[in-house]
Amino acid sequence: MSEMMEIVKVGIADMNIVKSPQIIRTSGLGSCVGIVLYDEGRKIAGLVHIMLPNSSLAKSGQLNPAKFADTGIRHLAIVLSQNGARRSCLQAKIAGGAQMFKFTSGNDLIRIGNRNIEAVKMVLSSLEISIVAEDTGGSSGRTIEFNPENSLLMIRTVSQNVKYI
Repeated sequence: MSEMMEIVKVGIADMNIVKSPQIIRTSGLGSCVGIVLYDEGRKIAGLVHIMLPNSSLAKSGQLNPAKFADTGIRHLAIVLSQNGARRSCLQAKIAGGAQMFKFTSGNDLIRIGNRNIEAVKMVLSSLEISIVAEDTGGSSGRTIEFNPENSLLMIRTVSQNVKYI
């Protein structure tokens, strides 16, 4: 890696797109899920860092589509298409959705990581975008970095080795 690659950072409840040789990264994936959509042939990718499963959970006011699985993934697919990705060629890699805290209550509302993962999979299925790899669940936070040049998603998990999917 002799030349410096530009790394585009995506915050929480944020999204962006990159074209090779850029790389896209997000950190702070606890119960949040990072969804990478990419067109391998065109070497273009986007990343959305969602916090919640459904925009019906939004408070009144301006809606941030990147905050929710149902709006963020759809919005990202549209932006990628507007920037040269072929809708029919989009694939997904997902990571996150950890259960960061132990709860004694059986209340599913608290288990936001699992709800986020389910919502992401439902939205991708409805858009007919296949998930080619995932690293979800568990109880540790993650940082992910996607390289559209080789379609590899690097995952750094707290107290574990780096892995690529």
